[in-house]
Amino acid sequence: MPHIPLKMRRCGFPLLRHISSLHTSFTVPSVAGTCRLHQRLLAASHADHRSPIPDHSRGVSTGLRQHYQELSGPEQRTLDKLYTGLIGGQRASLAESITLVETQHPRKKELAQVLLQRVLAYRREQETLNGGKPVAFRVGLSGPPGAGKSSFIEVVGKMLTARGHKVSVLAVDPSSCTTGGSLMGDKTRMTELSRDMDAFIRPSPASGTLGGVTRTTNEAVVLCEGAGYDIVLVETVGVGQSEFAVADMVDMFVLLIPPAGGDELQGIKRGIIERADLVVVTKADGDLLIPARRIQAEYTSALKLLRRQSKSWNPKVVRASSYTNEGIPEVWARMESYRDAMLASGELQGRRRAQQKVWMWSLIQESVLRHFQNHPSVRDALPQLESRVTKGAISPGLAADLLLKAFSPSTL
Repeated sequence: MPHIPLKMRRCGFPLLRHISSLHTSFTVPSVAGTCRLHQRLLAASHADHRSPIPDHSRGVSTGLRQHYQELSGPEQRTLDKLYTGLIGGQRASLAESITLVETQHPRKKELAQVLLQRVLAYRREQETLNGGKPVAFRVGLSGPPGAGKSSFIEVVGKMLTARGHKVSVLAVDPSSCTTGGSLMGDKTRMTELSRDMDAFIRPSPASGTLGGVTRTTNEAVVLCEGAGYDIVLVETVGVGQSEFAVADMVDMFVLLIPPAGGDELQGIKRGIIERADLVVVTKADGDLLIPARRIQAEYTSALKLLRRQSKSWNPKVVRASSYTNEGIPEVWARMESYRDAMLASGELQGRRRAQQKVWMWSLIQESVLRHFQNHPSVRDALPQLESRVTKGAISPGLAADLLLKAFSPSTL
């Protein structure tokens, strides 16, 4: 069975047994019901892999162009406009492209994949010109509420744009459990950065996604890189035992903690510190300077107890203040040191390749769950089984097995 990411194994998602039982005979091009557009995308990707060089003027490879011509005239014009504006660095085109990949409309989701294929081809070309190295640096930032994530990002973002970088910020806001709404307040808190023409801020609702990372965050990262942003910052809702999905989509994971965040044992218990490449103690100014120094010392000691994730980098703990800007340049210097060390060892490129596989399996999990919920037999049996579970007549595990058998009786 293919490698399944750790976070999926933690979920214990039983539908993956259905996937594994089909693995021996599963061949993507022959899947019944696969839409023609996706089949041609697959064929185009195989054609790209064999040898054709992307078309520099259109960003479409020879293999992809055949399927691109199958689109209707309005669809072609829409994608051409979005793609041309995107690689030209137009923020409006980038925003529209992210909206397209976030949509739930079936046809628009297919068009979004066409656009992504074109952007990926363009990005591969840019990386080839860059000696095979990534053209952008992805940084994930997480921390408890009140850690000052938005203030930190604004100060760092302004410093980077002043140095000639183009910075994009993908901020994920928590969604209401009852209404599903989200305040989307990160952009309003980053007032200075949002007015910077070399910065792009895109708030997105978490919509109940574990880890505060939306389904399409990976796609948004790719689009931002295609638009010429060489620094991509991904801010998540918060931290917890399972909430570090962002670490599976970025080059560097930074944990922000406030001076009054408890002792180092709390960080270890959350399991989040072991994924951090850099720990930043925020708000290190005024009366909080002494507590910040103490927390820095405690976390430095705690990191020594943890196994190293990388052979090329030892996680560091630093202090910074978004209010006085003290320590901010040093934080970025640490990030650059990390990037240089990981690039030199080849670990960063290897991490990105592994993340592509995690991304694929995450989308498979989501798609299988959607097919399961919409299956006629499951929808017929679900109300009665839910009622029996709530009354205590049967266990949730038995109900799950019965629904899985209704979903695919021949394979379970």
